Amino acid sequence: MCQDLCSLHRVQWGACLSSHPGQQVYSGLWQGKEVTIKCGIEDSLHSKAGEGVTPRRELVLFDKPNRGTSIKEFREMTLSFLKANLGDLPSLPTLVGQVLLMADFNKDSRVSLAEAKSVWALLQRNEFLLLLSLQDKEHASKLLGFCGDLYVTEGVPHGSWPGAVLPPLLQPLLPPALHRALQRWLAPAWPWRAKIAIGLLEFVEELFHGAYGTFYMCETTLANVGYTAHYDFRMADLQQVVPEAAVRRFLQGRHCERSADCTYGRDCRAPCDQLMRQCKGDLVQPNLAKVCELLRDYLLPGAPADLQEELGRQLRTCTTLSGLASQVEAHHSLVLSHLKTLLWKKISNTKYS
Repeated sequence: MCQDLCSLHRVQWGACLSSHPGQQVYSGLWQGKEVTIKCGIEDSLHSKAGEGVTPRRELVLFDKPNRGTSIKEFREMTLSFLKANLGDLPSLPTLVGQVLLMADFNKDSRVSLAEAKSVWALLQRNEFLLLLSLQDKEHASKLLGFCGDLYVTEGVPHGSWPGAVLPPLLQPLLPPALHRALQRWLAPAWPWRAKIAIGLLEFVEELFHGAYGTFYMCETTLANVGYTAHYDFRMADLQQVVPEAAVRRFLQGRHCERSADCTYGRDCRAPCDQLMRQCKGDLVQPNLAKVCELLRDYLLPGAPADLQEELGRQLRTCTTLSGLASQVEAHHSLVLSHLKTLLWKKISNTKYS
């Protein structure tokens, strides 16, 4: 989108959508569509991991391709970067091919140095890497264009929690009763919420053993639960969805006194080995258990009377999923399937489906 942005000035910038000084996020219009514009975001794969985390040396070495880098060298460089961030997966050569196709933005069947630098800068953005990895998934925002390290996605989805629009400093000041009242008054009707919840559960499935590995949701809040005009779920912010490889790298050999010392982001927590004083490599709580905690507050208020008891029981079962995240696959899938079926039966063959 460089020509539209820099030469033809066809990108209209709207309101700033971020209160964080390191995150430049704007609403906008491009090619007749409402879009979200993101640029200069300080969100490397390490910035959310906590203080004192130094970048890995090889990632710094691959900061940008130098003049004279061949396409073969750039391909190998990209593959090494993806291995470091997503893990050594057999599907990565396919993703590298997609990166090179994307880099050739003027479609002249060659990648210039400027194009290589542009796509390399984009790959350093955690959310862009996630958008690329999840591009064939229904519930991640669609990537529409980019220029340098600026990129554009679909317009901002509607928020599922009215309090999310409040400044962060004011949110803790709202009494719990007012939280619930706001949700009742401003949230969608219950059947629409059920449809959004089904989409969120499908997104959890997509993150679990996908083509490009497993991803963890490390800030599980209703502020990140968005939806389209047709009430189809969209993850509002992918910056806190993290590849398993990045979380394991953060935990590996990390000194700890208690499990709180082994926390990546807001709520990706691993046990602390009290004998070795080191973090273990597996997270305690899977994505599904954290999502079900959200859904208890989101779905139970206003739920149909004939569904309340069974829905409450299934959500309680889901929130108690414990054990190491890598060891709950079968039970995880069964609980998720039962919950989706329960919700879908209630809204199927109605205008809400």
